Amino acid sequence: MDWAQLRARCLIEEDPRILALHKPAGISVTGERHDTDIVQLAAAAGETLYPVHRIDKVTSGLILFAKELGAHGELTRQFNKQTVEKAYLAIVAATGLPDTGVIDLPLSVGRKNRVRIAAPREQIQREEHRWFVDDADLLPAKHYPSRTHFVTVLRGRAHTALVIRPITGRRHQIRVHLAWTGHPIVGDPLFDRSSAYQRTYLHSWRLGLTASWRTPTPLALAAEPDAEFWHPVDDSGTSGNSDSEAVLARATELLRTIR
Repeated sequence: MDWAQLRARCLIEEDPRILALHKPAGISVTGERHDTDIVQLAAAAGETLYPVHRIDKVTSGLILFAKELGAHGELTRQFNKQTVEKAYLAIVAATGLPDTGVIDLPLSVGRKNRVRIAAPREQIQREEHRWFVDDADLLPAKHYPSRTHFVTVLRGRAHTALVIRPITGRRHQIRVHLAWTGHPIVGDPLFDRSSAYQRTYLHSWRLGLTASWRTPTPLALAAEPDAEFWHPVDDSGTSGNSDSEAVLARATELLRTIR
């Protein structure tokens, strides 16, 4: 894979301290286990990049890198303090979700380093728009509080499009939360293996944070998915207009309601 071509094709934003890319699904951000790795590709071409956050290999969309350690520290501190506004888009293989919801389920790491809910599946409770477990039902292992907010954008007969705001940023959080509540992401190789779709329909859409060296300091980044992203909802028969521009406009409006 040619780094210069990938960089030019995926570029969203760049200044002397940051680089934001629209990552295709199937390419890893970093990690020795992967054969396609953005950080290693850049390094081989003489460019050093420091990931400010991570998205999974199967996830498409916005990824932010720092070009130097000072900027990396400033930006990652905002992720650690949970002050970054993050938004994802997802197509889930289920219907019946409420218009808005909160998945408030702690995560743990199980066998083979797999992320899971830190309680038996049958102990997950739902009250109106919230999924949770009682502290007494947690497994006797280390667990990490994790919260995901979502709003429904478009409904089909078999699939539903969501805007998702992860409040915390745990590994695989969105994928595990949706799967364990009975709404796996379409094409997810961990939780939707029978899917006829050849990709995972999870997309890193927006980031909002601050960069002290920029004027003005707010840094608002976005990576719009291509029209193909909405096909699972189209294929299942929609109850509304699935034109990609109209759906994104509605998603943008609804995102403002998630806090």
